[in-house]
Amino acid sequence: MSVSDLPLRAGLRVAIMSDETGWHTRQLLRALRERGCSGRCIDLAQCRIATAQSWHGLVLPGFGEALPDAVIVRGIAAGSFEQVTKRLGILHALREFGVPVYNDARAIERSVDKSMTSVLLHAAGVPTPATWAMESVAAAQQLVTRESAAGRSLVLKPLFGSQGQGLQRVGWVDGAHVPLPPLQGDYGGLAYLQRFVDAPRHDWRVLVVGGTALAAMRRVSADWVHNVARGARCEPQSLAEGIGPELARLAEAASRALGMDYAGVDLLPAAGGPQVIEVNGVAAWQGLQGVTSFNIAQALVHDLLDRKCSGQALRRQA
Repeated sequence: MSVSDLPLRAGLRVAIMSDETGWHTRQLLRALRERGCSGRCIDLAQCRIATAQSWHGLVLPGFGEALPDAVIVRGIAAGSFEQVTKRLGILHALREFGVPVYNDARAIERSVDKSMTSVLLHAAGVPTPATWAMESVAAAQQLVTRESAAGRSLVLKPLFGSQGQGLQRVGWVDGAHVPLPPLQGDYGGLAYLQRFVDAPRHDWRVLVVGGTALAAMRRVSADWVHNVARGARCEPQSLAEGIGPELARLAEAASRALGMDYAGVDLLPAAGGPQVIEVNGVAAWQGLQGVTSFNIAQALVHDLLDRKCSGQALRRQA
């Protein structure tokens, strides 16, 4: 089915929440225009709460006293705890007012907090490496020592990190004990530790949209960190043959466990089968688009409009 065969959505106005504009936002804006909608990029940092100004108490640049018909969350800038809480609060409020938010604040909170992701994956029976999160430095040091004595290493990660930044291996690494480093700075005084999976030099990223795995790629790198931002090479990965159906099943289960509208699910090959490492709720897809035949931005916009926004279109027509 081509874009022209799909129903228009009666001029719906969609806010794209992003702290920067570029390739991804251009792709989304084009896909919205093709469906008869208008898109506007907004930085959540510029949104305000002003209860004396309108019935809903929100101020979104470019929307006056009105609310958007839908929201796509493309990025949330880093900030203080208070700033990020306000930005997520805007998304929470929009959902409470009946605006479809894609992904909504609850899903983003579950995925951006790696410890919550690990808990939800484990509780849902999705295979994922053994994980610990603790504030006690002494307890964390004991854990690293115990794992090292068993010949295992752990990966220390910033709880809110992305793109492979701040990853360190500790415990038994390349035939020697590597102790836990200081936990201040990038780690915020928290030890989030995940058992290292000794895998080949690749992982998989699977894109799940509306509960269905639509595309995947292998990310091949020279070391154990496989992020495209760190230089990994993208290769196509079929979801229809070989390991593909298993990757699709696990990625869909991970997305479902976190309540995601769309997700970029990262998996590693392991002795007992693939394991889910992370679930990204504001996933970039430029690398995946380079090895995928269909337009990913169109798939995201179609899912938003056809699955979540039919009510908005009917109200506008009325």
